Amino acid sequence: MKLTGSLPAAPELSELYRRWQLLYTAVHQSLGRNQRIKVHSQDITNISINDFDEVCQQLQANINAWLQFESFQNIERQLRTQLNRDDEIRVIIETNIVLLHRLPWHLWHFFEDYPKAELALSNHEYASHHVLLKSSAGKVKILAILGNRVGIDIDKDSSLLEALTDAQTTFLVEPSRKTLDEYLWKQDWDILFFAGHSTSLANGEIGEIGINQTENLTIPQLKNALKNAIRRGLQLVIFNSCDGIGLARNLADLNIPQTIVMREAVPDLIAQEFLKHFLIAFAGSKPFYLAVREARERLQGLENEFPCASWLPVIYQNPTTVPTTWLALLGNFGDTKFMGIATKGKIANPKSQLLTVLISIFIVAVSTVGLRYLGVFEKIELQTFDQMLRLRPKEDPEPRLIIVEITEKDIQSRPEKTLGWKSVSDSTLATLLNKLQKYEPRVIGLDIYRDFADPLNKLNPIELPTELGKDNVVVVCKSRDRKYDPQGVKAPKDVPVERQGFTDGVQDPDGIVRRQILMMAQEPPSTCKTPYSLSLQLAARYLFAENIQPEFQKDYVQFGSKVLKRLKPGRSGGYQQGVELGGMQLLVNYRDTDYQRVSLEDILTNKFDPKLLKDKVVIVGVTANTISDTWSTPYSAAQQPYQETPGVLIQAQMVSQVLSAVLDERLILWVLPFWGDMIWICAWSVGGSLIVWCVRSLFDRGWVIVAMVFVLYGVCAIALFQQGLWLPFIPTAFGVVTSGVVVLFIQSRREFSTATHSLRE
Repeated sequence: MKLTGSLPAAPELSELYRRWQLLYTAVHQSLGRNQRIKVHSQDITNISINDFDEVCQQLQANINAWLQFESFQNIERQLRTQLNRDDEIRVIIETNIVLLHRLPWHLWHFFEDYPKAELALSNHEYASHHVLLKSSAGKVKILAILGNRVGIDIDKDSSLLEALTDAQTTFLVEPSRKTLDEYLWKQDWDILFFAGHSTSLANGEIGEIGINQTENLTIPQLKNALKNAIRRGLQLVIFNSCDGIGLARNLADLNIPQTIVMREAVPDLIAQEFLKHFLIAFAGSKPFYLAVREARERLQGLENEFPCASWLPVIYQNPTTVPTTWLALLGNFGDTKFMGIATKGKIANPKSQLLTVLISIFIVAVSTVGLRYLGVFEKIELQTFDQMLRLRPKEDPEPRLIIVEITEKDIQSRPEKTLGWKSVSDSTLATLLNKLQKYEPRVIGLDIYRDFADPLNKLNPIELPTELGKDNVVVVCKSRDRKYDPQGVKAPKDVPVERQGFTDGVQDPDGIVRRQILMMAQEPPSTCKTPYSLSLQLAARYLFAENIQPEFQKDYVQFGSKVLKRLKPGRSGGYQQGVELGGMQLLVNYRDTDYQRVSLEDILTNKFDPKLLKDKVVIVGVTANTISDTWSTPYSAAQQPYQETPGVLIQAQMVSQVLSAVLDERLILWVLPFWGDMIWICAWSVGGSLIVWCVRSLFDRGWVIVAMVFVLYGVCAIALFQQGLWLPFIPTAFGVVTSGVVVLFIQSRREFSTATHSLRE
């Protein structure tokens, strides 16, 4: 997915950062901390920690205000839609502007909401690096440069590296340029570490390190040696020293996979604590980005003594590479020992081979079902379901329903708008309902909350309570939400509960509305008392006029011979983890079409065809973009740009679903019971693996696996289109592919053993 956004110029942010930088240096100088940079006195005096804290807060507020500009919000909305809180996320800022490299991007509120996201920086230009094949030594090879130590303590750094049991560390203590160059040329290194004095020159364009008390080197002066080290497998460079932005930018030009630097001057203790926590987490098999984030965040506990300590560490990442892991550096990709097929000169017979295959496939199938039970596939299952829905051909509009929409133009043109009214007044609604009744609609649903007194209501010959009192008008309320709305929204006064319907929506974890609630019991504290949804009320009243009586049960609603069965609570279809299936819920079988619509202004000025309203379900609601009643649907992601759907249109989809199911035999989406899903997944896994087993050519076996996945997708799509059955494609495809790979492995082992046996004979 590619998203486009922009950020406006922010000169005040640049000035604020530079003030923060001056204050940061001055504060640390005043505290007398040993820092791994040669600092110069500043023309700032009488600096207090409170002054510095205020600038820190201003900088954080300005960064987040900048990132909240509307021109950038499309990116953030899409990120929050597509990503889960538990995802491991790399956020890479690519720019050649030095100031943007220095900004503390980790203060963006996004990182607070996603605990496994971490920031990295990159230059605009980069390329993939080419690594020569090297043998694994079973140890992580570290070259540690302990440079100029005047005024600082770097012995703790060396002791931390020495404590690594899985590492082979070579220390160069205050080396000469020649010695350092030779070591970079003659050996393979996994990690390059530096501790000592460093700084960034030319406004951050060039990085310089003090390798001893008399020699300073820039990265360009080590260019050839470093390029050789990278080509021979160098994966990570750590500069546990001050002001490393220039160092990282220069290394990025050499396409180093990852670098860790400190963005400003760093006190000894902070450098040591970061290194300690990072090595513990990284060598303890945590992912690289999570190890850096954990080590960085643990510095916050020291910020009473060392202000902004957790702002300092930052990753530089080559976007073409995957972050390394400690196990990968060890060359240890698993200690699994595979049992040979041939034993003591004998080749296993076909029956024992087939038994091995069946046992292996059974284990794969059961594991796949277990992974699905734990919710591993839930997100991608829902996305695949959406994709299949979007593949269906367009349908005709619902002929029995029309929407009277209150558009942005309607709101802006109303006289009450000039008085600060956000929607339309009671007088306008009363006039609208009165006019609608003249054209004999069968039922009217008012999808607008009216739980308050209208301060702008004036004398009007048409009273809203009178119009709401008519038998074919259904009003709305909202059930309580324990977290966000402890009481709910009550229905308009004096409207009996028999003509009320709740409008509660149900969103999946990714924010998309895929289900509708037909009925649910209301909790006693809720001001909304009706057990029926607006969509069910409207559909039932329309069908009642067709002499079709509803029958309401706990697990289903029946209209004549048509039975609408609920999604089973617990685990149902793709919903396997963390989703409430309370009340009577159905999957929404969306129509990929628009509904007949007429605006408020057209009704009030008689600019419409009166035949559109007679004997119809009329839903009155707001589609204006200034009213925050929009929701994501399975069709939102297919629209460019991403578009959410007004709530009144989703209500129309839900009413249409019930009417068309009863009157037109249109499909209601359903799922297999849990045991049915298990049988389906196991059957495909076993059947697919047996087909692969029967194919002789290794090349053909791979294509057979691919072909089976395509066939499976086609079967699932046809079942959804023609029967309304949502089958588990993703876990089944996972089972088919994994089972096929297991068979390929067993067969290749058998063929290898057969060949070896023949050679021995």
